[in-house]
Amino acid sequence: MSKEIPLAKIAKERIKPKRRLKAWEIVLLSVGSPIWFSLGIAAAVVILSLYVSLWAVIISLWAVFVSFFACFIGGIVSGTIYAFCGNIPPVSIALIACGIVFAGLSIFSFYGCKAATKGILILTKKIAVWIKNCFIKKEGES
Repeated sequence: MSKEIPLAKIAKERIKPKRRLKAWEIVLLSVGSPIWFSLGIAAAVVILSLYVSLWAVIISLWAVFVSFFACFIGGIVSGTIYAFCGNIPPVSIALIACGIVFAGLSIFSFYGCKAATKGILILTKKIAVWIKNCFIKKEGES
């Protein structure tokens, strides 16, 4: 039931004060704010940088897939053109063979990239649910 409630609504309910703050609590919060505020920002930035780094790895994997596919197309096309121009046959055969090798590598890398992307998406969803569950009170808590 609580999983359908938006996170913003849960956060608003949790932020509402249950009682008025005393003067000494306000003073301690304002005096300590340079420390806890900067530490909170630093922690948030570290978490964000880890998340961005994960997605940078995924983008790099997809870039490798695209380069394998481009080498496949380039090898087949250049080997075929080289063979029909009447040049040395072993060079054109080698270019076509390299194109076929890169075709295989692009197939394998496509499925690897797809699995890695799906895994990162699942991890992202689990992290979002975990963060949301941090705001949700358990049934027995008051």
